[in-house]
Amino acid sequence: MPAIAATAQDTTAQDTTAQATTASATDTTAPATAASSLTTDAAHDAADTAREVETSRDVDVAVSAAPARVSVLGDPSVPLPAPRTVWNGSAPRHITADTTATTGRPRPAWTQAIAVLLGAAALGILAAAAVAFVRALLSFPFMQDFLAAFPGEYTPAIAVEPGFAPWVNWAHFFNAFLIVLIIRSGLRIRNEKRPTAFWTPRNNPKGKVSLTIWFHQALDILWLLNGAVFVVLLFVTGHWVRIVPTSWEVLPNALSAALQYVSFDWPTEHGWVNYNSLQQLAYFVTVFIAAPLAAATGFRMSGMWPKRAERLSKAYPIEWARALHFPVMIYFVVFIIGHVALVFLTGFLRNLNHMYASSDAVGWTGFWVFVASMAVIALGWAAARPLVIAPIAKLFGSVSGR
Repeated sequence: MPAIAATAQDTTAQDTTAQATTASATDTTAPATAASSLTTDAAHDAADTAREVETSRDVDVAVSAAPARVSVLGDPSVPLPAPRTVWNGSAPRHITADTTATTGRPRPAWTQAIAVLLGAAALGILAAAAVAFVRALLSFPFMQDFLAAFPGEYTPAIAVEPGFAPWVNWAHFFNAFLIVLIIRSGLRIRNEKRPTAFWTPRNNPKGKVSLTIWFHQALDILWLLNGAVFVVLLFVTGHWVRIVPTSWEVLPNALSAALQYVSFDWPTEHGWVNYNSLQQLAYFVTVFIAAPLAAATGFRMSGMWPKRAERLSKAYPIEWARALHFPVMIYFVVFIIGHVALVFLTGFLRNLNHMYASSDAVGWTGFWVFVASMAVIALGWAAARPLVIAPIAKLFGSVSGR
């Protein structure tokens, strides 16, 4: 085998020598013009070779100036060096408004406190000015004659037994307890965007409402039942005369009582026997106007409203109910604040005995019953939450989460 390889190499060498000899002979016998042409082509080839070397040198310099970028672009496993422009799929649960974007800096709390103090001071100045004005007005002789003619109350056209029966005291307590919880649940409905629990009636799966709405409507029904019992007993016993005006004299006497209240020279209280005209009008509006309005507007917005009563719905649009329901609640809040304030400012021991002890005496019995009733109302306020409401709601339907 080595001999065969050596022979092959010798043969190849001989062929190469023969080719070189033939090429040399050909070049020797070429004419002079061919030699000149070869010389020109060689010159052009040399120029091209020089340009290619210069270009290669420039490329090498550029590559050495940016080695990092070339390595990044050349590696497919490394992301492109560019800022992220795609949403990463997450977002905050609660987005707080940035006050600095509009104002340039956060508003300090002390400026808000100063604004509140200035507003309270302005209201105090206006109240003092009103008191001074009314006092000056009542000092004129013609106003003194007006107060003498209309002292603030009038004798009812129908005689009524003085005092308050126990059923009045109980109705008053239940009314206070229910109206406070109704206001609480109503405000919660307005501010509740995503309820956590729902109630569904057994006979109407499509009547699903939030647990807060069910609680609000259940309180409304109890409140209306208490009011209905109160009104019935009011007319059966004849005590309706105490809160229903029976003479047009109620209007000037109500004005007289209002002026006396503003001047802090308050009218004489005879609540055990007869309310003054301003009280009578306030109770009449509350029992016979505000309460029916609250019931009618609430019923129109509730799921108990008949869906197929198209003519009735057109005659009584739900927008009307929504426009009236909240202002009626505001009226009840204002009435409660004024009512409680006057109870304590016009002889609270006697007044509390009237409302809680069925007595005209000046003692502490009614006060302690009042304190106990406030504790019960506070307990009801604290217990008005899904944890306590849900077991009660399950007695009348099914309760579910989101």
